[in-house]
Amino acid sequence: MEEKLDLLTGINNIFVTDSVDPNTLSPLTLAFVGDGVYELVIRTLICERHNVSPDKLHKMAVKYVKAPAQAALIDSIYSELTPEEEAVYKRGRNTKSNTKAKNATAVDYRKATGFEALMGYLYLAGRTERMLEIIEKGTSLLGIPLKRGDNGIS
Repeated sequence: MEEKLDLLTGINNIFVTDSVDPNTLSPLTLAFVGDGVYELVIRTLICERHNVSPDKLHKMAVKYVKAPAQAALIDSIYSELTPEEEAVYKRGRNTKSNTKAKNATAVDYRKATGFEALMGYLYLAGRTERMLEIIEKGTSLLGIPLKRGDNGIS
């Protein structure tokens, strides 16, 4: 039987990369990674619950990964962040970005960038369990059914 391997360890082992200290990365680099990791979590959950066309899967995912949804998620769990996590979030939120929000307010876009920076930080720090805990708590507080036994992602 194949031994379970977390994604980051697998990437580092197979591609022989050096572990990076997430504290040394810019907030926008953390947000770049966090955006992808968060979307992978959401896509995984959607794919496990729905066997529909990729177009429909994409439309389902967008509801959860767009800036207003991420801003609402971080607002719902902000008080439960550790001081370290809060600092990472604030660094991401307060960083000037060269891109503009397309379908979100500037405030939501900045909060979403902070959320993504936190997701990237936790992922690169090897703290996947905490990252998933934050996603689960936030989606649960917002009434977004993502856990097994919920009504499923609509």
